[in-house]
Amino acid sequence: MSPEASELLAEIGGYLTEDPPALSLPPRAFASDELYELERHKVFGRSWVLIAHTDQLSTPGDYVSLTIADELVLVTRGKDGGLHAMSPICRHRMMPVVDTGAGHTDRFTCPYHLWRYGLDGKLIGATYMRRNEAFDPAACRLPAFAVEEWHGFVFVNLDDTVEALAPHLSRIENDLVNYRLDEMVLVGEWVEEWHCNWKIAVENAHENYHVMGFHPETLEPSTPGRSDTDLRDDTPWALRFRIRLTEPQQPTVLPLDDDEKAHLYDFFVFPTGSLAAAGETLIWLSMIPLSIDRTQVRGGMLVPGAQLQGMSEAELKEMREGVESYAAMINAEDRRGLEAVQRSVGSRFAARGHLSPKEPAVISFYQNLARALLRSDGEWPGAL
Repeated sequence: MSPEASELLAEIGGYLTEDPPALSLPPRAFASDELYELERHKVFGRSWVLIAHTDQLSTPGDYVSLTIADELVLVTRGKDGGLHAMSPICRHRMMPVVDTGAGHTDRFTCPYHLWRYGLDGKLIGATYMRRNEAFDPAACRLPAFAVEEWHGFVFVNLDDTVEALAPHLSRIENDLVNYRLDEMVLVGEWVEEWHCNWKIAVENAHENYHVMGFHPETLEPSTPGRSDTDLRDDTPWALRFRIRLTEPQQPTVLPLDDDEKAHLYDFFVFPTGSLAAAGETLIWLSMIPLSIDRTQVRGGMLVPGAQLQGMSEAELKEMREGVESYAAMINAEDRRGLEAVQRSVGSRFAARGHLSPKEPAVISFYQNLARALLRSDGEWPGAL
């Protein structure tokens, strides 16, 4: 590691001191190739990443294919009804067996030499390989990753020996009891690519302070940026904050209490996952690095299934189009601003900025990042 990278890592480690600096990350944290390589190994090689909702993988044969920090990942709903996560890189000559995206199939066929794999990643056919006596087809399969489904949300970990995620979300689970996550239905979804470092997108999601600047006409009227943030750290990798709404929500299906009606609840699962609950709407987001300066923003909106009863196909289609149109508008507001930030990180005039008291969760994110970057191999995620 170069002296510059070591100095940068030491600065990030400063957030773990008893009196962490109320400062933003050093600008080079968003542009350092060495730091990004360390993040690929220490963060995204060993952390649970939110990638989908179960409605996107509801039927055997459904799949989602994506990239997590330059690593190709394939998640399927198998014929056994379970989820399977794996590398989609063919074991013959490194050709991906499927393009990134989502779809439905009963098998994956490598387009190079037509090797075929089942939904669980096991080899089911390799053309003209019988005379290679050293080749054992029974031992050939796509490398497996860890996958976990938590109340409809699908998480993947590239380390298949990692401990379970659910225990780290127990307090979040208790907070969301009245939202009846298992009865929520996906009514809109999106996948976008933003030209910024993943940390720029994630730190933005950890505060409501920016709403007054980025979203003055869309979000500011209901969740004003001047509102204080009530922060609670649950474990080193999960936290909750809430913002008081301008007007309490009036649910028709969910048994929300007065506090739940009056607040936006944001829940974060390090490194990229976010759940935001307001009234009878829940939005999930995940900001996943594609490269050092490109981030894929995946997400969707959910509502209680009971709200959809009796709706026609035309009405459901209209709802989905409305949801996705509104999300695109909000995302565009964030994207324009964050891409401008990325263009500035290389400036010789860029510097660490003082954080507002309205941004306490940003420091929590920095602390989680420091823990991940400085942890020893095999250490995840620490004591509960």
